[in-house]
Amino acid sequence: MIVEIQCLPAPPGNADRPYAHVEAAIERIQGAGVHYEVGALGTTVEGEPDIIWPLLREVHEACLRSGADSVITVVKIAEGVDAGRAPTMETLTAPWRSTI
Repeated sequence: MIVEIQCLPAPPGNADRPYAHVEAAIERIQGAGVHYEVGALGTTVEGEPDIIWPLLREVHEACLRSGADSVITVVKIAEGVDAGRAPTMETLTAPWRSTI
């Protein structure tokens, strides 16, 4: 399963750390032990559905626990029936990766 998650906390952070609540969400993903890539507008996560589904909720809630007043979370999911043929982050993006 591949998921792209974008958390939009309000506010995104505080005076000392402008993106503190977004960073809390990313830290939760980092602690999950799954393959992930942080992008400019969201984070892509890859793993087994039994791990990813609860992680999505935990990432959303991490923003609130870190002090955000509210959060909107946008999720995109790609999953295949046959795990051997399911899309992966590598198969979907390898042809377009920058070599610079």
